[in-house]
Amino acid sequence: MFIFPPARGDPNFAEWKDNVEQLLADVERGELEPPLKHSVAEATAFRGCVLALGTQCAGPEREGAGEAEAPSLGACGCLTSSTADLQWKLLQPNLKGNATTARHRFRATSQATSPRRIRRRQCADDHPDFQVGCSEVARDQHRIDANRFEEIRGEVSKKLRAFQQFCRPHTIYGTIIGITSVSLLPMKGLDDFTMTVLRGYLEALAAALCMNIYVVGLNQIFDIQIDKVNKPGLPLAAGEFSVKTAVFLVLIFLIMSFSIGIHSGSAPLMCSLIVSFILGSAYSIEAPLLRWKRHAFLAASCILFVRAILVQLAFFAHMQQHVLMRPLAPTKSLVFATVFMCCFSAVIALFKDIPDIDGDRDFGIQSLSVKLGPHRVYQLCISILLTAYGAATLVGASSTNLFQKIITVSGHGLLAFTLWQRGRHFEVENQARVTSFYMFIWKLFYAEYFLIPFVQ
Repeated sequence: MFIFPPARGDPNFAEWKDNVEQLLADVERGELEPPLKHSVAEATAFRGCVLALGTQCAGPEREGAGEAEAPSLGACGCLTSSTADLQWKLLQPNLKGNATTARHRFRATSQATSPRRIRRRQCADDHPDFQVGCSEVARDQHRIDANRFEEIRGEVSKKLRAFQQFCRPHTIYGTIIGITSVSLLPMKGLDDFTMTVLRGYLEALAAALCMNIYVVGLNQIFDIQIDKVNKPGLPLAAGEFSVKTAVFLVLIFLIMSFSIGIHSGSAPLMCSLIVSFILGSAYSIEAPLLRWKRHAFLAASCILFVRAILVQLAFFAHMQQHVLMRPLAPTKSLVFATVFMCCFSAVIALFKDIPDIDGDRDFGIQSLSVKLGPHRVYQLCISILLTAYGAATLVGASSTNLFQKIITVSGHGLLAFTLWQRGRHFEVENQARVTSFYMFIWKLFYAEYFLIPFVQ
C-alpha cells in the first residue's frame, strides 16, 4: 500500500516522491479525487503520511508542529503544497477525477519496492512517524469495526429472540411432534419409508407450521392490551415488534401455508389448512360474530377440534390416502389418539386461562377460570388427565404384543404418577408456578405422542 513508502536510501524513493508530487498536484487542480476517499481510515492514513513526510523533510526543529503550523513541504524538495492545504483538499468529497486511478498508481509504485515485511521494517527504521500514525489508524478502525459488528450481532439476536417468542415455541413443538407421530401410524414396515413418503411428510409439516404461526401471530395482534397484563414479554406487548411487522409476518406465513398445500395436491391437507384458518381467525379477530375466545365453550371447542380431531384425522388421511395411495381405514392407534387428545386438548384449553385470569377479567373475556375460579378449573383439569391416563393404561394392557403392552402401560403409568406428584406442589396464587405447570402440561402432551404409535 502507498502508506508504506520506500526508504529514503532506496533507489525507488525518487520515483515514489515524483508520483506523490504528481498526484497531489492533480488533487490541487481538482482533476483527481483524493485517493481512497470512500475509506475514512485509508484517507486519514494518507494524510498522516503526507504530514509525517513533510515534518521529516523540514527538519527536527519543525517536529511537533500542529496542523495550522504545518511546514511547507516544498521547502525540502519533497512536495509542492502546504500540508494544511493538502490535508484540507484530501478530505473534500466533491473533487473530480477517479480515485481508482490514484489507488492503482500508488499500488504499482509500492509493488516495485521490496516485499511487505522488509518494507515495513524500512518504514519503521526510516519513517517512524508513518509507522505510529498508520498503526493508530488501523487500531481505531479495528475498534470501530468490532463495535459495529457487536451492535449488529446484538440487534440481530434481539430480533431473532423476538421472532421466536412471536411464534410461541411450545405450540410449534406440539405441532412438530404431533404431526410426526400421526404420520407414522399408517406405516406398516420399513418399505414404506421412501423419499415420496418423506416429501409428503415434509409438505404437511411445513404447511402446518406456517398455519400455526399465522394463528398464534393473529391472536397476539388482537390481544396486545391483554398481553401487556398477562404476557408482557411477548414482542408486540413489549414493543419489540410493530403491528405492521406482525401483520406482514402473519400474512406471509398464511400465503406460504396455502401455497404449500395447493402445491402438494392433497385434499386432506388443504382441508385441514382451511379449517385451521377459519377457526383460528374466528378465535381472535375482533368483529361481529367472531372473537370466539370471549366465550369459554367456543374457545375450548376451537382448540379441541384443531389439536385433537383435525391433526389426527387430516394428517393420517394425508399420509394414508394421498402419499401411500391406500384406502382410508381407521386403526386402533388413530381412534385412541383422537379420543385421548380430545381430553388433553380440553385440559390445555381450560388451563391456559388460569395464568391469564387477570387480563381476561379486565377485558371482559368470560373464560371458565373467570367464571368458576382458578382452583376449581385446576382440579377439573387434573381429574380429566388422570382419568385419561387410567383409560390409556387399560387400552395398553389389552394389547397382544408384549413389548407394546409394557411400553404403553408403564409409560402412561409413569406420566400419571409424575402429574400427581407435580400437582401436589401446585399453588394457584403463585403466578410463576401456574405458568410453569401449564408448560409442564404441554410436556405431557409431547410425551403422549411418543406413546401413541405403540398402541396397536
